[in-house]
Amino acid sequence: MKTCVILNPIAGAVKDVDSIHERLNALHPARLNISEKPGEIENLARESVEAGFEQIVSAGGDGTLNEVVNGIAAAGGDSTLAIVPLGTGNDFARTLGVPIDIDEAIEHILRGQIREIDLVRVTSDLVRYFVNVSSGGFSGLVDEKLTPEMKKTWGPLAYLRSAAAAFPQLRGYTTRVTLDDSEALELDLYNVIVANGRYVAGGIPIAPEADIADGLLDAILLPERGKGDLVLLAAQILVGKHLTSDAIIFHRAKKIGIRSKPGMWFNVDGELIGNEPATFELMPKALRCVVPAM
Repeated sequence: MKTCVILNPIAGAVKDVDSIHERLNALHPARLNISEKPGEIENLARESVEAGFEQIVSAGGDGTLNEVVNGIAAAGGDSTLAIVPLGTGNDFARTLGVPIDIDEAIEHILRGQIREIDLVRVTSDLVRYFVNVSSGGFSGLVDEKLTPEMKKTWGPLAYLRSAAAAFPQLRGYTTRVTLDDSEALELDLYNVIVANGRYVAGGIPIAPEADIADGLLDAILLPERGKGDLVLLAAQILVGKHLTSDAIIFHRAKKIGIRSKPGMWFNVDGELIGNEPATFELMPKALRCVVPAM
């Protein structure tokens, strides 16, 4: 396939840009772009689709991937997405089973297979697309604390470090959750997670049963609880044993609406996209993606 590689030179695992550039040439790209400023990656991806590239390779972290996905979606083409994980988290790569080792990831792209996976559109202050996870409430506060410097310094532990910084600001939200335009839940929540992929924050299995091609979103709702309950729940989440806990409300739906007081800040794949209300709509098998061959 006619391939374009988009490399984020400041992704968390990038130490030697020239070396990675050379290794990415094993993909025989017709074009290899190195981003130079924030927000540029999405435009590069959109322009690559419009120029007729059949495969767009996201070489970076989850933020890079989110920009590439939005560029592909905005262009409305059928270009295939491939991933070389170079970030601190690489959570969607984990869901796909893409190796974290650069050369192994490249080899999987060269001999992998194409799979149609679900895409999610969220409408809030902005309209954005994502493939992994969006969260609001306490998670939004955590992402506000999560700076690029913290990611560089703490690596995969950065999310836990920022969670500790945000914990004193923990508060509840009077929330209305609408499922598929019919069932409505009135709840007092700390957190809302809408998942297509399985992992967040460098490998935490927040939605351990999520399937990227089942046509459904996984909604994990965290009601207000005592701090002791939250500590126990955090331990369960770290090992993916929380879905059966009575401290969690779990639903699946094709469309999920969130409205709360005070308003929740939502992020998609770690990038803040604005305040609620937010509507999440699943677009079944709307994105072609390279996955490791079985």
